[in-house]
Amino acid sequence: MALQISATNPEHPALLLELPWDLPLEEWPEEYLVPLPRGISRHVVRYSRAGDEVIAVKELAERPAQREYGLLRDLDRIGIPAVDPLAVVTGRTDAGGAPLESVLITRHLGGSMPYRSMFETTMRPATMHRLMDALAVLLVRLHLAGFAWGDCSLSNTLFRRDAGAYAAYLVDAETGDLHPQLSSGQREYDLDLARVNISGELLDLEASGALHPSVDPVEFGMEICARYRGLWDELTRTSVYPAGKHHYIERRIRRLNDLGFDVAEMQIEHASNGDTVTFVPKVVDAGHHQRQLLRLTGLDAEENQARRLLNDLESWMATQDDYAPGDPLGARPEVLAHRWVREVFRPTVRAVPPELRGSMDPAEIYHQLLEHRWYLSERAQHDIGIDTAVEDYIRNILPKARKTLQPTAE
Repeated sequence: MALQISATNPEHPALLLELPWDLPLEEWPEEYLVPLPRGISRHVVRYSRAGDEVIAVKELAERPAQREYGLLRDLDRIGIPAVDPLAVVTGRTDAGGAPLESVLITRHLGGSMPYRSMFETTMRPATMHRLMDALAVLLVRLHLAGFAWGDCSLSNTLFRRDAGAYAAYLVDAETGDLHPQLSSGQREYDLDLARVNISGELLDLEASGALHPSVDPVEFGMEICARYRGLWDELTRTSVYPAGKHHYIERRIRRLNDLGFDVAEMQIEHASNGDTVTFVPKVVDAGHHQRQLLRLTGLDAEENQARRLLNDLESWMATQDDYAPGDPLGARPEVLAHRWVREVFRPTVRAVPPELRGSMDPAEIYHQLLEHRWYLSERAQHDIGIDTAVEDYIRNILPKARKTLQPTAE
């Protein structure tokens, strides 16, 4: 059987032909290899270069190689964070004509490292918790798409920091299956495999002295189960809100924040009987919201203030007629954000008399007004609106605090 290269891009076969396919991967000369950290794998994996791209080459039998190639293409089609499949090479033989195993080729995810390599740096427990959060998000997204991983582990996951966000990517789909929908039993089985694999790898790191002494491998394995279940419940239960009770949306956001997840995207679909809200979470690094708010609106705020303002901005944007994410004819987020500053943020802040503001800057004032609106809406069991909240805040809250505030000019 002649050498065959099945690729997603017509340019790749010509570039890939330059690699030494007549040699087993273990025997590839150093000149073809790129030294990058690898996780534990049941197959031989090497990093090489094809033109300007760094590629991962995995040696395995033809049938599983073709199957994994198809699964990775399916995951890419439905927008799941996973490595990009580039090609499958079959019909390999050595110099004497003896058959060699086929290989699966994927694009190396720039700036990424296997989870196991990250843990081997003896990182702080706080950072480890954030990495586990990102892995829980990935597992939930896979299950929502109907994908049963079958082998979730630290070595089969890539970690990358991108624009302040922690993100986890699937790197090995060999044992996976894509279904229209997963049953509870399928999800629990996948989750239990993740728990066992993660605890086992952490125990291995502990034995080698590479794990932080305060980290309990068994507890960390259990943690991903708890994080997964909390997130799954918040994301999958139906939320239909009666008209006029938009503060329920904020309640959902607060619960996700309490779980340690931040709402990076929010879609509101209007129906005759209320509003259905779907959340896609992203685990973000410190300062992410500050940078996002500054980029969209030009407002400079503290991190907690920025997160609160961004939540309000997202809710307001979803009510605008020209808000159409993904539609090239819809208004760009930056345009809507500046409209929100002009029509909502500034008029609301200016409604508070300068002599009552004390040392609070505009972002803190708006944050306090949103908090006050939230509590009044909870008490009234309906959304009271920002204007009513401002009036009550000026009349009942600011006078009580006036003695402790230092007046400043606007």
